[in-house]
Amino acid sequence: MPQLWFAIGLASVYLLSLVLTAELLNRLSPSPAEVTRKIVHIGAGQVVLIAWWLEIPGWVGAIAGILAAVIAIVSYQFPILPSLESVGRHSYGTLFYAISIGGLVGGFFTLGQPVFAAIGILVMAWGDGLAALVGQRWGKHPYKVLDSKKSWEGSGTMAMIGFGITSSLLTIHFGFSGQIVIIAVIVAVVSTGLETFSRWGIDNLTVPVGSSLLAFGLARFYLS
Repeated sequence: MPQLWFAIGLASVYLLSLVLTAELLNRLSPSPAEVTRKIVHIGAGQVVLIAWWLEIPGWVGAIAGILAAVIAIVSYQFPILPSLESVGRHSYGTLFYAISIGGLVGGFFTLGQPVFAAIGILVMAWGDGLAALVGQRWGKHPYKVLDSKKSWEGSGTMAMIGFGITSSLLTIHFGFSGQIVIIAVIVAVVSTGLETFSRWGIDNLTVPVGSSLLAFGLARFYLS
């Protein structure tokens, strides 16, 4: 039990430091609000690696996800964490992100398959996070899916990161094979497609959950 509390404390300190850093940047620096939000977005996803490394039980991740979701709901009513919500649009992305992280850690860690939780969460954290920043900074070829404005540069970034994360984690877990390349390509394409529809921030739910479940199903078919 002491070891579990140490692991929980370490993960909590990491997340608290991340949020405080983003809040300071949001209040004291001229950085755009979207940049500070993406710092939290990318950084928060790395907690799955901490949980995996410290072997935190899945039920702890599920409870943490519920608590984070409650904080997100409160933050929508009272701007206690402006660095998370100052994006100039109506979005429930923070809530969906908390639900997806808690659900994936709770589910796949309990099954003894944390690699698949990590795939979905990290594809969302790095892929969506960097795709948005690349699209805003270098996106010269825009397109629109329903009400979601995207760029081919951003979507290309999402696809490359999705492939890299999926292939790397599966190779570490299973050892390299041609089947892993196929799985990584499929996950990259599907996750990029899911990310193109981001109204209400729903991609923070569909991308990680979809990527994890797809990778899990394909791994059972190709790698078992």
